[in-house]
Amino acid sequence: MADPGTGFDEFVRARSAALLRSAYLLTTDRQEAEDLLQEVLERLYVKWRRIDGEPEAYARRILTNQAINRWRRRSRRVREAPLYDHADEAVDDRADEVAVRGAVLHALRGLPMRQRAAVVLRYLDDLSEADTARVMGCSVGTVKSHTSRALAHLRSTLPDVFVPSSDTGTRSE
Repeated sequence: MADPGTGFDEFVRARSAALLRSAYLLTTDRQEAEDLLQEVLERLYVKWRRIDGEPEAYARRILTNQAINRWRRRSRRVREAPLYDHADEAVDDRADEVAVRGAVLHALRGLPMRQRAAVVLRYLDDLSEADTARVMGCSVGTVKSHTSRALAHLRSTLPDVFVPSSDTGTRSE
């Protein structure tokens, strides 16, 4: 019997950083993102030999579904109050970048999970509408709708930060 890890180790080395970035943007918390990616890689390893097509697309689909499942479970729990606010921590340099990143993450947290997933997959992972629909398990029209609503919310929440226009599909670098 062939080792199920054949090719898996190379995939993890090559794509785990990008998948961790996506997980972070879906969860907006570093530890949660690492835990989420670990769960995804465990599930991916079990199915590795049976994956037809691109393993990264399959991994992103698991990632998105697991993030949505976690969000649903968390929304049913009583919230815990942190002992301190992370926003009060001092930052030595690049304060403007950190402030923008914090504002974007805060705005992303305000989006419903499927809208957040659509924005992350489309604009931050640079997937096409069809690929995003495949990962999310919905139609292209649903991706367009989620993206449009999410971008409208982000534009109103972040008026000073550039948000990509939904009709051009391009990003500013």
